[in-house]
Amino acid sequence: MDQVKANSERAGRAESRNRSRRRQSALISLTVEKRLVWEVPVWPITIAPWVLRGMILPVNPSVAELFEIIYEERELLVINKPAGLVCHPTKTDEYSSLISRARLHLGPGSRPHLVNRLDRETSGVTLVAKDLETARELRRIWESRQVEKDYLAIVHGQVREAHGVIDAPLGKDEHSRVAIKDCVRPDGAGASTEYWVQQWFTHHQLSFTFLLVRPRTGRKHQIRIHLAHIGHPVVGDKLYGGDEDLYLALVEDRLTPEQRRRLILPHHALHAREVRFQWRGRETVYHAEPEPWFARFQLLSHGLNTD
Repeated sequence: MDQVKANSERAGRAESRNRSRRRQSALISLTVEKRLVWEVPVWPITIAPWVLRGMILPVNPSVAELFEIIYEERELLVINKPAGLVCHPTKTDEYSSLISRARLHLGPGSRPHLVNRLDRETSGVTLVAKDLETARELRRIWESRQVEKDYLAIVHGQVREAHGVIDAPLGKDEHSRVAIKDCVRPDGAGASTEYWVQQWFTHHQLSFTFLLVRPRTGRKHQIRIHLAHIGHPVVGDKLYGGDEDLYLALVEDRLTPEQRRRLILPHHALHAREVRFQWRGRETVYHAEPEPWFARFQLLSHGLNTD
């Protein structure tokens, strides 16, 4: 009887987690899909279920401290990368990068390989192959531009056009103090970004726009540069928001309370929400919801009090 009771309690806890995840997903998705009124192509969204036959469930009880797992199988780990975490190691701390955390999760002797990369401050869907062969297979798909990627962004100001395409070549910003900074320049590599306005809103007498963004090319910092180029930088962007000293202050760990207040959000409001591609003869879709700080700010676009 004790064993039956224990099984029942475990099943109850699992169902409670499922209900919580469904409620969160439904709430955030509703705020996005509800605004797709400008003929945005809509695909069926496939979210990896909480428990799937053949799915490898994390056995490390501290895995939640490493990252949120969207999906995992024998060859692949799909993660909702948290904002503020770099993809590759820059320090000796084993928690300091996504790839080092993946090694912790996979265990001794593992050799994880990043398939796609996100900027330090960008959150969202990130694929990690567990072996080199799978990594090469998936990277070929990425490099052949067969992957469709959707991002959510919150930008400063009111974007006037409900739908638009930004075509502007990108290259190194030779006038910047920041070595990694790029800019729009005539001799740069071709780059194209499509966007759809989801909602306009105000907060503390400031105007903002909530966007669905789809990059047609994959240049470094492309979305952030293009949105800043049309006069609507991403909220919280320390590099392309108009004052690059904010970025230098971030990397030098000297951001002041006043600078943080100016940024409004702890990280820039750009989230890699979904990737879609054909793999091994079937359409593959991975989907991740934004972190709570992003979601709370986004809900202001619907006039909801998030306090």
